[in-house]
Amino acid sequence: MAEDEEVVDLVTEDDESSEDEEVAVSYDIATYPSDFTLSGIAEMWDNGDIVIPEFQREFVWTIKQSSLLIDSFLCGLPVPPVFFYIDEENKNLVIDGQQRILSVVFFMEGYFGRESTHGKRSVFRLRGIGEKNPYINKRFVDLDESDQRKLRQTVLRAVNIRQLRPQGEGTSAYHIFERLNTGGTPLRPQEIRNCVFRGGFRKTLKHLNQDDNWRKILGRKSIDRRQRDVEFLLRVFSLVGSADKYEKPMKEFLNKAMSANKSGRTTRVQEFQNTFPKVTKLIVEQASEIEGLSGLDSAGIERRKGPPGSFCTGSRGLSGEMSGLSVQFCPRRRNYYAPRRTSRAGPRPFA
Repeated sequence: MAEDEEVVDLVTEDDESSEDEEVAVSYDIATYPSDFTLSGIAEMWDNGDIVIPEFQREFVWTIKQSSLLIDSFLCGLPVPPVFFYIDEENKNLVIDGQQRILSVVFFMEGYFGRESTHGKRSVFRLRGIGEKNPYINKRFVDLDESDQRKLRQTVLRAVNIRQLRPQGEGTSAYHIFERLNTGGTPLRPQEIRNCVFRGGFRKTLKHLNQDDNWRKILGRKSIDRRQRDVEFLLRVFSLVGSADKYEKPMKEFLNKAMSANKSGRTTRVQEFQNTFPKVTKLIVEQASEIEGLSGLDSAGIERRKGPPGSFCTGSRGLSGEMSGLSVQFCPRRRNYYAPRRTSRAGPRPFA
């Protein structure tokens, strides 16, 4: 690397443990049981009242596992409860119990599993429950009326979790799902946010993340599949005009910003959506004019005082627009960086 080139790493919130220590976040949470009939569970599913977060694994039970569950209901055997997080729209987000819920729904529908790529589904007949079992190979419609009624009226207990306070900031869902995110490949913070804070703001961030000049600023043409670039963009949104309101931890600061604007219809989102492409275009243009290069590889990225890991790229010509972009990105051991090719003793074109 040339002597006058300085590489500045931009880090995401989960790489800041040394700078941004976790601060305890306090919630008032209500936990209470509900007893739903299986017909009620199926109806809630059909009406969209039960939501399986996107980061949950797919339905993976075999037809034997699902059949044993249905047989347990028919025989009156105990079944573990499911867990719901009740969000601000009174939707029931499944924390635990997806396989049980879908097994019930599929059996009552008469088809096992989701549609294949060819639009086909297997008929759901009870299997693997013993050849002498009176319900073997039966579909729901094959059960006599008494057993159908018994199954429809069988109760499945749900443990409901609802945030009471702080009101209007349903961010506890993020922390609950984060702590349950222990299997397989751990999810990135933004992947969890995209599932918990559903709404138009997700689509706005996704759209702005595809901005050509923004991709040049990041130095990456391809979209990051782990949502690190979207998280970076959310940080820009959260800090612009609000850096003085920043409070640790950064994770919760971003959660609150996404929760407050999740609909995508707030004035702040609309203004940011209109202004952001203009600012990125101007930054890239001025970087090119100063260094004679394209993209932000030539832009001066200057560390300023502010939230941990924040950087500012400003421009004198942004009156009436965003006067600076407070940003941070680039996890450790990744190639996300913004080299500064001006001499350490030289001028700072973006001061």
